[in-house]
Amino acid sequence: MNNKHMRNKIELLDVVALAKNLPEHHLWRGEIGAVVECHTDDAFEVEFVAQDGYTYALVTLHADDLIPLRQKRVHSDLTSEPMPL
Repeated sequence: MNNKHMRNKIELLDVVALAKNLPEHHLWRGEIGAVVECHTDDAFEVEFVAQDGYTYALVTLHADDLIPLRQKRVHSDLTSEPMPL
């Protein structure tokens, strides 16, 4: 597994964006959701919630359908300087 894949690994409660349109679910590329379950076959249950808190979609998606919206730190990103208090 290369470093890029390690940084982009999707985990429980990660915020993700759709990488493609899913018209059968009324979801469109770029919509934002949260991972609420991780399956063993590189699939994820993703919940899409409106601003008023209403869940408008809960779908199982493959990792290739998702873009993680955060960058995990890797050892090479860290400095040896201590953080100020």
